[in-house]
This record gives sequence, C-alpha cells and structure tokens, in this order.
Amino acid sequence: MITERQKNILRLIIQGYTNTGTPVGSKKLMEEGIKSSSATIRNDMKALEEHGLLLKTHSSSGRIPSMYGYRYYVDHLLRPAEVERDELETIRRSFGKEFHEINDIIEQSAEILSDLTSYTAFSLGPEVKERKLTGFRIVPLNDRQIIAVIVTDKGNVESQVFAIPSSVSSQDLEKMTQIINDKLVGQPLLTVYHRLRTEIPMILHRYFQTPEGMMNLFDAMLGHAFEEKVFVSGRMNVLDFGMKQDIDQLKSVYSFMQNTDALTHLLTTDEKTDTQIAIRIGSEIGNDLLDNMSMITATYEVSGHGKGTIALLGPTSMPYSKMFGLVDVFRHELATKLGAYYRFLDE
Repeated sequence: MITERQKNILRLIIQGYTNTGTPVGSKKLMEEGIKSSSATIRNDMKALEEHGLLLKTHSSSGRIPSMYGYRYYVDHLLRPAEVERDELETIRRSFGKEFHEINDIIEQSAEILSDLTSYTAFSLGPEVKERKLTGFRIVPLNDRQIIAVIVTDKGNVESQVFAIPSSVSSQDLEKMTQIINDKLVGQPLLTVYHRLRTEIPMILHRYFQTPEGMMNLFDAMLGHAFEEKVFVSGRMNVLDFGMKQDIDQLKSVYSFMQNTDALTHLLTTDEKTDTQIAIRIGSEIGNDLLDNMSMITATYEVSGHGKGTIALLGPTSMPYSKMFGLVDVFRHELATKLGAYYRFLDE
C-alpha cells in the first residue's frame, strides 16, 4: 500500500518524465504542488523505489518510472487529457475529404494518427466476416498473367496480379470466372470460404483435367479477400524509440510490421476483454521485439458493420494521459466517418 501523497508524487514524476524525458527530483515536485519538505518528499520517493515503482538514475538525484510504475499509473492514476482544439480540427479536416472506398478511410486513419503523435499507428477495418462477395472478374495482362478483381458489398475492392500455370488455358479462366459468379457471388465471405473447401473442389473435378492447379488458383485469388487489411503508418518512427544503436532489432521490428497475420494477432489480442481502450507496457505486448515499447489499442464499432481497431506503438515513456485522450476521441471520429460512408453506400 502507498499513501495518497506517494500516489501524487508517482503521478507527477511520471507526467514530468514523459513530458521532458528527464528525471524528476524533490525540488520539482515541490514546485508542482507537493506541500511537504524536501526531506519528506525524498523519503517518499525512496519508499516508492522500494515498492518497485521508481528507479534512481546514476546521473542525478531524481527518479524515473519503472515498468511496474507505469503499470500502476495506468491502472490507478491516469486521467485522460482533453484533446486540443487544433488536433480535433486536424482529425475532422482529414476525414472530411472525399474517399472512394472503405480501405481508403482505414488507411488514412493510420496516417492521421501517426502524424498527430509521431508514433507508429495501426488501423484495422470492420470485421471481414460482415462482408459479401458482390463481384468478380479476370483481366488478362498477357499469356501468363492476369489481374483478379474482387468486390464486396462494403465498398472494398481487391485487385492482384497472378501468374497462370502453363496447364491453364484461357477457356479454363473463363470457366473459372463463370463458376465463381454463378456459385459464390452474392454470398457472405464466410460462406464463400466454407464452400471453397467443400463444394467447389467437387465442381472443379467435374470441369477440369488438372483440378488441383485450378484449386490453388481459386484459393490464391479469393483467399486475398479474406485477409484482414492492417494499415501501418510511421514505421520509421521506431527509430526514435531507443533502437538507433541496434540495427538488427530495428530490422526485425520493421520486418514484423510487414507481417499481416502477426499484426492482426497483435491488434486483436485485447478483444478478449471488455475494455475499449487497452494499454500494454513492455513484455505485456507479447512480442520480445517490443519489450521497450508501449501499445495503446482501441476498438470502435460501426452499427451494423462490425468492429475495427486502431493502435499506437510508442516508447514506454509516452505521455499516457494525452495519448489515451487522443485515441479515445479519434476512435469515435473514425466510427462516425465510416458510419456516414456506409450509409452513403446503402442509399
């Protein structure tokens, strides 16, 4: 147990350190409103150090927070800061421009959040299982390459170039397109995914001499529609999180941020809790590469269209009060923009 004065001291030390990056001493705490003598404050700081909440640096008499200190602060002392008017105007102005599809809005949201914070931002759109397949076509590029275009009813358009096996003819591609449009267009993506593994292989055996090759092509083209789209902005901002001297770690983190499956898992870990905004510190993130960082993850819901996620990755010394308040406002603004866009599509 720590006293109320010690809680206030811990809160002021963390707020001071996350704002300035310098250790906080007893004199500064007195200036910030702790009405006790310098000796009493130093005793309280020593007690907080013994509780594992503060660390003493060698370069000064001040203290800095420990990982446990940050955790205690987030759980018990954090007061979300009010978002500044110019930041709110920047968010609304950025979302006010014209967008042509849902993924444009999701991608832009990561860029806005990264620009506002100078951290790495992630954005994951409303859940893929809510979508239906509404269109499919193949556009030949040359004898061995095609572009597959997949459209869903939620305004998502996916296109990708594929190499065609030499055993597949143009007639085969026409037949494939016909099967997809006859059997799968208009179906929810989860139904499409299920039928790809049950009914479709039997149909392919009926029409093609090499059904295994066609099945692989089917999987490759339609499987792209099931991928969760995680947009990342500000990857290079991790250079400012204390890794400038560790090139190998930096390369590993950068590679990790290009792994869609790993990022989706990272961002959806907090869905098991009822918390709409979660803060994970150091090892709590669940990835050794990110042990010296903190992540704020927030969910938002668009009525009738599922839930999405935004997240911020920054140093453990991030100003949690400011970032918590910003992320909370941001998720509501994003949900409002997406809701308006979905209503436009429905009309």
